[in-house]
Amino acid sequence: MDAATLTAPHAQRSRPKGGTDALVRLATTDMTAVDALIVDRMQSQVPVIPLLAEHIVSAGGKRLRPLLTIAAARAATPEQPDRLVDEALKLAASVEFIHTATLLHDDVVDGSEMRRGKVAAHLIWGAATSVLVGDFLFARAFELMVETGRMRALGILAQASSVIAQGEVLQLTRAHDLNLDQETYLRIISAKTAELFAAAAEAGAVAVNADDRTTSALRSYGLNLGLAFQLADDALDYGGSSEALGKNAGDDFREGKVTLPLLLAVARTRGREDAFWERTINAGQRSDEDFRRARELIIGTGAATATLDAAGDYADAAKAALRALPKGDWRDALENLADFAVSRAA
Repeated sequence: MDAATLTAPHAQRSRPKGGTDALVRLATTDMTAVDALIVDRMQSQVPVIPLLAEHIVSAGGKRLRPLLTIAAARAATPEQPDRLVDEALKLAASVEFIHTATLLHDDVVDGSEMRRGKVAAHLIWGAATSVLVGDFLFARAFELMVETGRMRALGILAQASSVIAQGEVLQLTRAHDLNLDQETYLRIISAKTAELFAAAAEAGAVAVNADDRTTSALRSYGLNLGLAFQLADDALDYGGSSEALGKNAGDDFREGKVTLPLLLAVARTRGREDAFWERTINAGQRSDEDFRRARELIIGTGAATATLDAAGDYADAAKAALRALPKGDWRDALENLADFAVSRAA
């Protein structure tokens, strides 16, 4: 069963397919500069630090969060001088370091085996080294923020780091909890995922002195985009490919993570599959055959499609927020990115 199975009969999933190509093309020069900053600032006299950092930083991925910082800066005020965009470059590199640090920490906490198609760093260098290199990258992120002299941007990204950590702890305290309500689940993914998308876009706007209305609109865009991406990932875990996810399909189930498609499936099979969910999620007794059964239930009850519908609603909200921005290629590319958040699941 593949990702197409998740979406096939639903009219709401026939939204136009966007992509990242236009945005990547527009931002090529800026992102080349961001990548150079990332490589330069992850260097250290302690050899294992750049070695481990390079393992995850160079492992692919679309660099969506720093790309969002650049796109927000360019879309907010298309005629801004490059001096101000240069500050956005440093903030974009900061965003990528924060994101990479959280991935290193997450993989240790979750016991993940893959990240971005590579063996997780903690399985190569050990959990302690991975956590400490993550701390190093956090420190580098804040050094870059300070260099811009933008206290407002520093506050935005510092607050985001705090929110992300709180989201991680909240998720940990509610791990394997089949009684998790949808409101709390949305709080978790808002903190863990969407907050950095929101902060990345907001910081880009602040870097170029965008007005408050534009800055607020870009934060709203980033927040809704992040929720759309996370919900689509949640659905894809039960029907997507490892390449699309950057990790093994089925990892959420194997780690006992309670995500929206699982919560919906549990509710829709109540009284029939209670023992199965109790054993596999609460008791932690899971096998590959159990994953296949869980996937059948999640897809068969429409839980995966309902999750994608929710992702589509957030993508629409993200696009609506862009109406406050000047029309142009950058705004169009951001709209396409919102479509891509959901259409990659088709």
